[in-house]
Amino acid sequence: MIFGDYVVQKDLNFEIARGEIFVIMGGSGCGKSTLMKHMTGLIRPKRGTVRYDGESYWEASDERRAELGRRMGILFQSGALWSSMTLAENVALPLEQYTELSDRDIAELVSVKLALVGLRGFEEFFPSEISGGMRKRAGLARAIALDPDILFFDEPSAGLDPISSRRLDDLILQLRDSLGSTIVMVTHELPSIFTVADNSIFLDAETRTAIAHGNPRELAANSDLPAVRRFLSRGEKE
Repeated sequence: MIFGDYVVQKDLNFEIARGEIFVIMGGSGCGKSTLMKHMTGLIRPKRGTVRYDGESYWEASDERRAELGRRMGILFQSGALWSSMTLAENVALPLEQYTELSDRDIAELVSVKLALVGLRGFEEFFPSEISGGMRKRAGLARAIALDPDILFFDEPSAGLDPISSRRLDDLILQLRDSLGSTIVMVTHELPSIFTVADNSIFLDAETRTAIAHGNPRELAANSDLPAVRRFLSRGEKE
């Protein structure tokens, strides 16, 4: 991953198993969100490739890349809801864009998706009328609107109080179990990392590559890398 002459990260080589929650972690400025943008097709790698089920995203045709893109759902850090639309209209948007469902079927699906994230009855509310945690859940409802195979979350707990953050973690686990989706999550929040992650990669800003890969709880207990231990213990004595 390169911008101009600046190498953000290099020599990254990892796999994500179907159905697992995979966390991209590391300190500020190491390239976590940038890596997610490369994985979701927003930025093309300078070198290398991203493969889904063995199929190269960037070697595929434009039409095929669009099909692969519809297999993904993305929850942006801010929620990225349209402020002029109700929650129902926000969640309905991808269904209107990418399906041929009737208005009635879309309305029913929207209610189901909002109910899944605990927002039944809030269909006609605008984003400005609900709390930050509820906006995150509404963004999640939109991300799962098309029943994607893979969900990408960029700092889902950012800006939330501990209770709202824990509820969101619980919701992520419930959705993985109920939908069977693979979840890729960028976060630096230790409670979330230890609560939800099955597997992870640790990006290091100094070496500009991944220096650890595995279950975060096991890395915290067994890693002999100071940078990894500091991150996962937040400054406790080594």
